[in-house]
Order: sequence, then C-alpha cells, then structure tokens
Amino acid sequence: MAIQLYDSRAQALRDFVPLDPGKVGIYVCGPTVQSSPHIGHLRSALVYDQLRRWFNYSGYDVTLVRNVTDIDDKVLANASESENWWALAYRMELEFTAGYRALGILAPTYEPRATASIQQMHSIIATLIENGHAYQANDGSGDVYFDVRNWSNYGELTRQAIDNMEAATDADPRAKRDARDFALWKGHKADEPKSATWQSPWGDGRPGWHIECSAMASRYLGDHFDIHGGGLDLRFPHHENELAQSTAAGQGFANYWVHNGLVHVNGQKMSKSLGNSIFAAELLSAARPIVVRYYLGQAHYRSTIDFHDGALTEAEAALDRIESFLDRVARRLSGTRFAGTGTVEIPDAFAAAMDDDLSVPQALAVLHDTIRQGNSWLDGEDLALAATAQGQVMAMTEVLGINPLSPEWSKTQDMSVHAALTTLVDQLLDRRQQMRASRDFAGADQIRDDLASAGITIEDTQQGAHWSIDGSQ
Repeated sequence: MAIQLYDSRAQALRDFVPLDPGKVGIYVCGPTVQSSPHIGHLRSALVYDQLRRWFNYSGYDVTLVRNVTDIDDKVLANASESENWWALAYRMELEFTAGYRALGILAPTYEPRATASIQQMHSIIATLIENGHAYQANDGSGDVYFDVRNWSNYGELTRQAIDNMEAATDADPRAKRDARDFALWKGHKADEPKSATWQSPWGDGRPGWHIECSAMASRYLGDHFDIHGGGLDLRFPHHENELAQSTAAGQGFANYWVHNGLVHVNGQKMSKSLGNSIFAAELLSAARPIVVRYYLGQAHYRSTIDFHDGALTEAEAALDRIESFLDRVARRLSGTRFAGTGTVEIPDAFAAAMDDDLSVPQALAVLHDTIRQGNSWLDGEDLALAATAQGQVMAMTEVLGINPLSPEWSKTQDMSVHAALTTLVDQLLDRRQQMRASRDFAGADQIRDDLASAGITIEDTQQGAHWSIDGSQ
C-alpha cells in the first residue's frame, strides 16, 4: 500500500509519489525565535519527526529542512538594551533545540537561519518585480510588496477570494496598491538597529517573513520538492503567501502541503491574553520526556489536542504498560532458547495505519493489542509467540520513537535511577551520622556494611561522609 497524506491544497487524501524515486524532500516551518518554546512548538516538531521516521522505515532517503526565523518584527520587538536581537534569537534557538532533543526529535538534515539566505531572497524578489508580480513602494520607504491581484492563483491554498481576505498587517499600508499586498522587503526604519539591516537593490532593509521560507526551501531542496509542513495556524497568511510568491517566480515549490493541528489548554485556545501558555520547560519538568513524547504524539496529527489535568498521568500509564511488558517478557525469556528469537518487525495492521495519513492512534491500538496478546501468551507459557510479540513491540515503539530500551532514552532513565539512589543513600548516611553522634557505633557500622554489600563504599572526611560506586561517585 502506498503512503497516503492529506494534502491541504487539494483538500483530499493523496497517494504519495516522490519527485525522485526513493527520496523525500520535506520543508518544515520552524520557530521564530522571539521567545521560549511552548507545547505547540513541540507538538508540531514531533509530528514531522514521526512522518520522517515512517518514511525512513518505509525505505525512503529523507532530507528534512527545518528553518530558524532569526530576524522578524517580533524578534526585534522583544530585544532590549541589555540583549541585542541576534543574542535573543540565539538564546531562544538554544531553548528550542534543547526541547527537541529532550523529546528524541531527530535533528534536521539542514537547519538554516533566515539571515544566512538574504541573497537568495533578493533573487526571488528581483524575479517577481521583473515578472510584474511585485513592486517597490513609491513613498521612498524602500518597501517592496507582492501584488496579490496580479497573481490569478492567489488564495488557492486556503481557497479564499481576495476580497474576503484580511488585510496584511506586516508593513505600513500607505504605499500599497491593495491592503492585502504583503511585504517582500522592508525598508530600514529609524527606530530599528542598523545590525538588522542589509543592503539591497531597493535600499537598506530586511526581509519580510514570508520570503524567508521561500528562499530557504528552494535553496536547500530545489525549486520543486515533495512536502511542505507546518502548523495549521500558518496556512494563512504565511503558507498562502509562500506558495504565491514562489510559484509566481516560476518555481514548482511543494507537491504536498501538510498541516498539523493545534494545542488547546483545558478546552481553550492557548494564548498570551488568556495567560494559559504551557512552555516546553514546564511541560518537560512535569514528566519524563518519553512520557511527554507519548502524550504529544498519540493523537492524529491533524487533530487538535487538549492539555488538561491528568493528561500526562494517562500517558504515563500507557507507557508503563509498554515498559512492563518489555521487562516481563525479557525476564521470562532470559536463559531460554526463545531469548532473542523474536523478529523485530512491525505487524501489517500497524503499517496500514501509518500508511493511512500517519494514523498514529490506530497504530498505537495495534501496539497495545500486541502487548495484551503478548502478556496472554506469557500467562500461558507460549514462549515462542511471546518472543514474537516482543520483537513486534520493539519494532513499533522504535518507529514511533517511544522504545524505552532505545539508547536515546537510556541516559534519562539512568539519571532517574541515579537520583533515586542518591536520595536513599543520603538518607541512610544521615541516619548513620545520627547514630554516631549518639554513640551507637554498632548501628552505624551496620549501615556501612549493608551499603558495602551493595557495592557502595563510604569514605568519612572532615566535610562529611562521601559515597561512591566503584569509585565513580
């Protein structure tokens, strides 16, 4: 069965047919690094990580480009006298990267910053002006606009008539031919830092938001590529404008447009005005990262997910069923002729679900059904079938990035175990110190001996007791 994806432009499911057999080029709108990442940013990045992993498993060579918008109105607005815009952008970029890594999201093939592709933006803008689809403002501002009424296909992505669209608010409208015309190049303003200004044929200034992605997509994937992805909130105006300016410049651009759903909090849209934003650091401190990944990735990518009290607890319980089965089956098969005999392959039903527009909910249903069957086989001592279930569960969780035995999660697990051990040993050392203070030396020595029998060595110093495991602590 061919992989099917819902194409937002066609508003229909389409069989995926790559431009280059065996290869997939994906461009994903990454973050505008103006402030700390929130739960919505993590969800969007995870969706395209799942898509990428499935393409990889299906035998495709995937090139995934996820950009960083490091120059934008909001980046400049959030800068301060004590932190330049570029310093803010880099600090926020590091926060995004940390969040992605914590969730086991694979690094993109390329992660370009907008400020590194200014020349490519100039080239597209010049072509649009030459083709009559863009014009320079006549007020001396240096602004350049895309002429929406001069491009007959404008609105094709979101299927809107121009007269029904909202006015573009990304530049001063005084010199626009139409309120919907959007900025390709923004002339330098007196109140903006000179460090945020580049020379251009139309005067010093900086790029508009939309032209940045068009330039980076074509630079790293070519003028015609397979998939453009991003959050549903980017369909208009951002993606509509990307499509218009790129195709008006003569590019084929994206064959498929894929959009992921948004995240609500307790039934409400997340927004600054409501004060209900859930930031990445907050979310990742509330549960193990693998649990957060399970939660964010369990719904269909096109659906809206709701973060509510108990959401992470539910995800923890689901993941615990996976971990418990893998632990149980490994212990039971250990030392038997069935250990390691389960072929690590996914069931056909799982593959069919993933091929069907990345239907992760149905794929997870297959996973948990396999776990239930595997436990039943263990109960009945059918070790051959239990080993088969073990291999299938390992394969399915690996594809979804939630295999608790995968090396990407082992460090987190080791840190959790070390933290628990530290708490227990420190409590015993406190108790031992109290015994020594009360001259109960026999009791204190017993604690030392018990710890020694567990491989923990105690060294008494003037600063207190120090413990180590094989001298590594």
